[in-house]
Amino acid sequence: MSDTIAGIQVPDTALAREATELVREATDDLLFHHSRRVFLFGSLQGQRLHLQADPELLYVAAMFHDLGLTPRYRRDDQRFELDGADEAERFLAAHGVPPQRIRLVWEGIALHTTPEVPWRLEPEVALVTAGVETDVLGIGHRDLDAADVEAVVAAHPRPGFKQAIVDAFADGFRHRPDTTFGTVNADVLEHRVPGYRHIDFVEVIENSSWSE
Repeated sequence: MSDTIAGIQVPDTALAREATELVREATDDLLFHHSRRVFLFGSLQGQRLHLQADPELLYVAAMFHDLGLTPRYRRDDQRFELDGADEAERFLAAHGVPPQRIRLVWEGIALHTTPEVPWRLEPEVALVTAGVETDVLGIGHRDLDAADVEAVVAAHPRPGFKQAIVDAFADGFRHRPDTTFGTVNADVLEHRVPGYRHIDFVEVIENSSWSE
Protein backbone atom coordinates (compact mmCIF):
# COMPACT_ATOMS: atom_id res chain seq x y z
CA MET A 1 0.00 0.00 0.00
CA SER A 2 1.37 3.40 -0.92
CA ASP A 3 1.95 6.18 1.57
CA THR A 4 -0.08 9.36 1.47
CA ILE A 5 1.69 12.34 3.02
CA ALA A 6 0.19 15.83 3.12
CA GLY A 7 -2.44 14.58 0.70
CA ILE A 8 0.22 13.46 -1.81
CA GLN A 9 0.17 9.79 -2.75
CA VAL A 10 3.66 8.38 -3.09
CA PRO A 11 3.79 6.15 -6.20
CA ASP A 12 3.70 2.45 -5.39
CA THR A 13 4.47 0.99 -8.80
CA ALA A 14 7.18 -1.62 -9.27
CA LEU A 15 9.35 1.05 -10.89
CA ALA A 16 8.92 3.43 -7.95
CA ARG A 17 9.60 0.69 -5.40
CA GLU A 18 12.82 -0.32 -7.17
CA ALA A 19 13.89 3.32 -7.35
CA THR A 20 13.28 3.67 -3.63
CA GLU A 21 15.32 0.57 -2.86
CA LEU A 22 18.22 1.70 -5.05
CA VAL A 23 18.35 5.14 -3.47
CA ARG A 24 17.86 3.82 0.07
CA GLU A 25 20.87 1.51 -0.40
CA ALA A 26 23.08 4.20 -1.94
CA THR A 27 22.33 7.14 0.36
CA ASP A 28 22.37 8.00 4.02
CA ASP A 29 19.35 9.30 5.92
CA LEU A 30 20.16 12.89 5.00
CA LEU A 31 19.91 12.42 1.23
CA PHE A 32 17.15 9.82 1.36
CA HIS A 33 14.79 11.99 3.36
CA HIS A 34 15.76 15.05 1.34
CA SER A 35 14.96 13.25 -1.90
CA ARG A 36 11.56 12.15 -0.63
CA ARG A 37 10.82 15.70 0.50
CA VAL A 38 11.77 16.99 -2.94
CA PHE A 39 9.07 14.78 -4.44
CA LEU A 40 6.49 15.82 -1.86
CA PHE A 41 7.27 19.53 -1.94
CA GLY A 42 7.48 19.47 -5.73
CA SER A 43 4.06 17.83 -5.86
CA LEU A 44 2.59 20.35 -3.43
CA GLN A 45 4.04 23.24 -5.42
CA GLY A 46 2.57 21.65 -8.53
CA GLN A 47 -0.88 21.70 -6.96
CA ARG A 48 -0.43 25.32 -5.96
CA LEU A 49 0.78 26.36 -9.41
CA HIS A 50 -1.62 24.13 -11.37
CA LEU A 51 1.24 22.12 -12.89
CA GLN A 52 0.41 18.46 -13.41
CA ALA A 53 3.39 16.11 -13.63
CA ASP A 54 3.40 12.36 -14.08
CA PRO A 55 3.82 11.27 -10.43
CA GLU A 56 5.98 8.26 -11.25
CA LEU A 57 8.42 10.24 -13.38
CA LEU A 58 8.56 13.06 -10.85
CA TYR A 59 9.21 10.53 -8.09
CA VAL A 60 12.09 8.85 -9.90
CA ALA A 61 13.64 12.22 -10.78
CA ALA A 62 13.36 13.42 -7.19
CA MET A 63 14.81 10.21 -5.79
CA PHE A 64 17.77 10.12 -8.19
CA HIS A 65 18.55 13.84 -8.22
CA ASP A 66 21.39 13.72 -5.66
CA LEU A 67 22.84 10.28 -6.41
CA GLY A 68 25.90 12.02 -7.82
CA LEU A 69 26.85 13.05 -4.29
CA THR A 70 27.15 9.44 -3.12
CA PRO A 71 30.35 7.37 -3.16
CA ARG A 72 28.64 4.70 -5.25
CA TYR A 73 27.59 6.96 -8.12
CA ARG A 74 29.87 10.00 -8.06
CA ARG A 75 32.29 10.41 -10.93
CA ASP A 76 35.41 12.54 -11.38
CA ASP A 77 34.81 14.10 -14.77
CA GLN A 78 31.39 15.75 -14.80
CA ARG A 79 28.92 17.74 -12.72
CA PHE A 80 27.25 15.78 -9.95
CA GLU A 81 23.84 16.54 -11.43
CA LEU A 82 24.80 14.59 -14.55
CA ASP A 83 25.79 11.57 -12.48
CA GLY A 84 22.26 11.25 -11.15
CA ALA A 85 20.67 12.07 -14.50
CA ASP A 86 22.75 9.45 -16.30
CA GLU A 87 22.00 6.79 -13.70
CA ALA A 88 18.28 7.56 -13.92
CA GLU A 89 18.50 7.20 -17.69
CA ARG A 90 20.11 3.77 -17.36
CA PHE A 91 17.60 2.69 -14.75
CA LEU A 92 14.57 3.77 -16.76
CA ALA A 93 15.89 2.38 -20.05
CA ALA A 94 16.45 -0.99 -18.37
CA HIS A 95 12.78 -0.93 -17.40
CA GLY A 96 11.63 -0.20 -20.94
CA VAL A 97 10.55 3.38 -20.35
CA PRO A 98 10.21 5.27 -23.68
CA PRO A 99 13.00 7.74 -24.56
CA GLN A 100 10.75 10.81 -24.50
CA ARG A 101 9.73 10.03 -20.91
CA ILE A 102 13.33 9.31 -19.93
CA ARG A 103 14.29 12.73 -21.29
CA LEU A 104 11.93 14.45 -18.85
CA VAL A 105 13.56 12.72 -15.90
CA TRP A 106 17.08 13.33 -17.22
CA GLU A 107 16.44 17.05 -17.71
CA GLY A 108 14.69 17.36 -14.35
CA ILE A 109 17.79 16.02 -12.60
CA ALA A 110 20.44 17.64 -14.80
CA LEU A 111 18.89 21.10 -14.46
CA HIS A 112 17.80 21.06 -10.84
CA THR A 113 20.50 23.53 -9.74
CA THR A 114 20.11 25.78 -12.78
CA PRO A 115 18.03 28.87 -11.98
CA GLU A 116 14.99 29.77 -14.11
CA VAL A 117 15.46 27.40 -17.06
CA PRO A 118 13.52 24.40 -15.63
CA TRP A 119 10.45 26.58 -15.09
CA ARG A 120 10.15 27.04 -18.87
CA LEU A 121 10.07 23.27 -19.45
CA GLU A 122 7.61 20.45 -18.75
CA PRO A 123 6.10 20.03 -15.25
CA GLU A 124 8.21 16.92 -14.57
CA VAL A 125 11.30 19.11 -15.04
CA ALA A 126 10.01 22.24 -13.32
CA LEU A 127 8.71 20.46 -10.23
CA VAL A 128 12.00 18.75 -9.42
CA THR A 129 13.47 22.23 -9.19
CA ALA A 130 10.45 23.40 -7.21
CA GLY A 131 10.98 20.65 -4.66
CA VAL A 132 14.70 21.34 -4.39
CA GLU A 133 14.19 25.09 -4.08
CA THR A 134 11.59 24.61 -1.37
CA ASP A 135 13.62 22.15 0.70
CA VAL A 136 17.12 23.60 0.28
CA LEU A 137 16.58 27.32 -0.32
CA GLY A 138 13.20 27.89 1.29
CA ILE A 139 11.81 29.33 -1.96
CA GLY A 140 8.03 28.87 -1.88
CA HIS A 141 8.16 27.37 1.62
CA ARG A 142 5.80 29.98 3.03
CA ASP A 143 3.46 29.59 0.07
CA LEU A 144 2.53 26.07 1.14
CA ASP A 145 -0.02 25.21 3.79
CA ALA A 146 1.80 25.00 7.13
CA ALA A 147 0.02 21.76 8.02
CA ASP A 148 1.23 20.16 4.79
CA VAL A 149 4.80 21.26 5.45
CA GLU A 150 4.58 19.88 8.97
CA ALA A 151 3.27 16.54 7.67
CA VAL A 152 6.12 16.24 5.16
CA VAL A 153 8.78 17.03 7.75
CA ALA A 154 7.18 14.66 10.29
CA ALA A 155 7.44 11.84 7.75
CA HIS A 156 10.91 12.84 6.56
CA PRO A 157 12.71 14.84 9.25
CA ARG A 158 15.42 17.40 8.54
CA PRO A 159 17.51 17.77 11.74
CA GLY A 160 20.49 20.08 11.19
CA PHE A 161 19.69 20.05 7.50
CA LYS A 162 21.10 23.44 6.49
CA GLN A 163 24.64 22.61 7.56
CA ALA A 164 24.45 18.92 6.70
CA ILE A 165 23.35 19.40 3.10
CA VAL A 166 26.16 21.88 2.41
CA ASP A 167 28.62 19.37 3.84
CA ALA A 168 27.12 16.65 1.63
CA PHE A 169 27.48 18.88 -1.43
CA ALA A 170 31.12 19.57 -0.58
CA ASP A 171 31.87 15.88 -0.02
CA GLY A 172 30.23 15.07 -3.34
CA PHE A 173 32.37 17.29 -5.53
CA ARG A 174 35.42 18.57 -3.65
CA HIS A 175 37.45 16.00 -5.63
CA ARG A 176 36.31 17.50 -8.97
CA PRO A 177 36.32 21.25 -8.38
CA ASP A 178 36.60 22.19 -12.05
CA THR A 179 33.14 20.71 -12.69
CA THR A 180 31.63 23.48 -10.57
CA PHE A 181 32.63 26.18 -13.08
CA GLY A 182 29.69 28.43 -13.83
CA THR A 183 27.41 26.79 -11.25
CA VAL A 184 26.16 27.49 -7.75
CA ASN A 185 28.26 24.54 -6.61
CA ALA A 186 31.40 26.69 -6.65
CA ASP A 187 29.93 28.63 -3.71
CA VAL A 188 29.87 25.42 -1.68
CA LEU A 189 33.58 24.80 -2.19
CA GLU A 190 34.45 28.38 -1.29
CA HIS A 191 32.68 27.86 2.04
CA ARG A 192 33.98 24.36 2.76
CA VAL A 193 37.43 24.01 1.11
CA PRO A 194 40.11 26.28 2.61
CA GLY A 195 41.87 28.36 -0.04
CA TYR A 196 39.52 27.37 -2.86
CA ARG A 197 38.69 30.10 -5.35
CA HIS A 198 36.17 29.51 -8.11
CA ILE A 199 37.20 29.67 -11.76
CA ASP A 200 36.57 33.26 -12.85
CA PHE A 201 34.60 33.54 -16.11
CA VAL A 202 36.07 36.93 -16.97
CA GLU A 203 39.61 35.66 -16.39
CA VAL A 204 38.93 32.72 -18.69
CA ILE A 205 37.95 35.17 -21.43
CA GLU A 206 40.89 37.50 -20.81
CA ASN A 207 43.40 34.62 -20.70
CA SER A 208 42.07 32.76 -23.74
CA SER A 209 44.25 32.07 -26.77
CA TRP A 210 42.68 34.93 -28.73
CA SER A 211 44.79 38.05 -29.10
CA GLU A 212 41.82 40.36 -28.75
